[in-house]
Amino acid sequence: IGWAMSQSPDTALTAKALSMAFESRGRPKGVMFHSDQGCHYTSKKYRQLLWRYQIKQSMSRRGNCWDNAPMERFFRSFKSEWMPTVGYKSFNEAKSAVVNYITGYYSKVRPHSYNGELTPNESERRYWKTYKRVANIT
Repeated sequence: IGWAMSQSPDTALTAKALSMAFESRGRPKGVMFHSDQGCHYTSKKYRQLLWRYQIKQSMSRRGNCWDNAPMERFFRSFKSEWMPTVGYKSFNEAKSAVVNYITGYYSKVRPHSYNGELTPNESERRYWKTYKRVANIT
């Protein structure tokens, strides 16, 4: 729900992705963000952003990739389904391909067994329609 790209992984990159996710979901309250223990997730600047957004931080156990299996699976799928084996010619080409994969294919077209073979967008749409109804004020 939030992503960013940069020439180097750093706190600014992860902060941009977090802000995108936070804004795209309407600035939700009471949510949690899970990551590994990379330095950009433990930096003072990033932790301050989490605090400002009132997001609780959760981290994987050191050296345990299974704690963050959904993200590991996403990157495996991207690399095997979309990314050319020779890489990209430019940063702009890579950025365009990643956006197309996330928004065009992975979220809208690709069925996911965990979601009962629904796409992530359809699974989320049904979730909000069924379980999170807002009371009508008349």
